[in-house]
Amino acid sequence: MKIEEAYPKRIICLTEECTETLYLLKEEKRIIGVSNYAVRPKRAKKENNVVCTFINAKFDKIIALKPDLVIGFSDIQADIAKKLIKEGITVWINNYRSVHGIKIMINQIGLLVGKHSESIKIVNEIEENIKNIKKRNSNKLVKPKVYFEEWFDPLISSIQWVSEIIEICGGRNIYDAENAKSLAADRIIEDENEIIIFNPDIILVSWCGKKFKKDKMVNRKGWNSINAIKNDDIHEIDSSIILQPGPAALTDGLIIISNIIDNWYQKNKN
Repeated sequence: MKIEEAYPKRIICLTEECTETLYLLKEEKRIIGVSNYAVRPKRAKKENNVVCTFINAKFDKIIALKPDLVIGFSDIQADIAKKLIKEGITVWINNYRSVHGIKIMINQIGLLVGKHSESIKIVNEIEENIKNIKKRNSNKLVKPKVYFEEWFDPLISSIQWVSEIIEICGGRNIYDAENAKSLAADRIIEDENEIIIFNPDIILVSWCGKKFKKDKMVNRKGWNSINAIKNDDIHEIDSSIILQPGPAALTDGLIIISNIIDNWYQKNKN
């Protein structure tokens, strides 16, 4: 058997992050199907069949494409995976929620397509950037309080990798990363007064694909007393960058949050 034949040639990516990773590894030729939410790189949807959203899949289309590997993410896609497995299709579902898990996923995809050294290089660059940001923040005595809002009705706080990125960048999240829950249902904030009492200096927002409406937030009862709202330190981050558990969160997402927190330090250093 030739080395090339030892790796899957027809891969369907049910989520954005595996698509992005394969493109970063220059192995996009193996992709035959992607999610409707695949936006990194922009050409991914133009070059491939769109076969699913996050919770729904076009099973007939996937089966007809004859994939030798389908890659997905989380227990939320368990039903999709189960149906495909029953059709005899090989399925790999990641179920991580941390920065460490994202790095493992990148390396595992590298192994799957024979590009392990390339994937290690990507991860090493990410780790070096994280190290530099941590070092830059190590001597700062005051950490800005940060509230990240993933959804507005009900209020949902940040998933683990987002909480970890906030901490890497020198912020103190409303709930620390160690206690960030996997499922959105477990991150619902029942009492908005918790946020008012926490009084964040910075508010980060990514409404899971829905456009942020600032007036909805600033007009909430009692929120006009929050420092971030009084100082207009409210920042929307594209969900395709920060809510996808892939390279984007640890490259663009990390830089965006680091810059926001650095700007806060500059404004408040006196």
